[in-house]
Amino acid sequence: MPSGTPSTTGSALVLGGGVAGIQCALDLAEGGYKVYLVERSPALGGHMAQLDKTFPTNDCAMCTLAPKLVEVGRHLNVEIVTNAELVGLEGEPGKFDATIHKYARYVDPAKCTSCGECAPKCPVAVKDVYNEDLNERRAIYKLYPQAIPNTYAITKKGHSPCKRACAAHTSAQGYVALIGEGRFDAAYTCASDPNPFVAVCGRICTHKCEDDCTRAEVDEAISIAGLKRFVADWAVDNLPLPDPAEVKYKEKVAIIGGGPAGMTAARDLALLGYKTTVFESKGEAGGMLRFGIPEYRLPKAALQQDIDRVLALGVELKTGQTAGTDF
Repeated sequence: MPSGTPSTTGSALVLGGGVAGIQCALDLAEGGYKVYLVERSPALGGHMAQLDKTFPTNDCAMCTLAPKLVEVGRHLNVEIVTNAELVGLEGEPGKFDATIHKYARYVDPAKCTSCGECAPKCPVAVKDVYNEDLNERRAIYKLYPQAIPNTYAITKKGHSPCKRACAAHTSAQGYVALIGEGRFDAAYTCASDPNPFVAVCGRICTHKCEDDCTRAEVDEAISIAGLKRFVADWAVDNLPLPDPAEVKYKEKVAIIGGGPAGMTAARDLALLGYKTTVFESKGEAGGMLRFGIPEYRLPKAALQQDIDRVLALGVELKTGQTAGTDF
């Protein structure tokens, strides 16, 4: 049957996308079956893709494998399902119902062009399983250059203990890694994404993240709060205030109270596209951060730094306005 002719006679499931699984899928597809080729890793090829030469002909492994990869990737009767495993099988021969669990790639195959620009920017290095842990690769990767599907994937092993411990769910391991790479602007963005009060939390946070830092099992916990304070102070002189956020909706939002909760809500709403106004009864925003914590613990300049970045997004602040009295 020609490779371009759709299947009409039934379907088959092939587990394992190594060279044997690929050849099996091609034979079934040419016989008219719709084939689901399921592979646990992000790409087809199996162990043969790791080899240099193959026994007994001493041929180049990729020279043998690559044509099959191209053919199986283009065959209309073959649906490739990578990053997936069989978790259930019911029924009888000819009438099986298979349940496949597909793990996330964290990269959209429809948008990825496999340009490779993402990998050098990734600050996280992990063991390279493809090369038998003999070197390291970045957390975002393509299994090998000729991989099918020709799409990058991200190794994600759940949330780090420091991120789970954080009340704001800040990616502490993310900005620590970025600081280690010298990418301070990206580190500030990472730290401020869930919580705009970076300079504040770098000084007075109880840093539960450090209590759960697994580095303490080796020597001592990483100074996560100190690193956050460092990148916040760096941003004062090196990172300009953000541009006003685009207003996408005609509805306006009023927030009563200019404390940390109110200012955070205003920031998030502004980024979503709402025109937001904060009404504060006192003369300045900040709430208990400004009026309840002494200067030697939290300098007012550090607090104002975080507030100014929120206001720069287009958030309007009206002070001396008490709900029920002034409006």
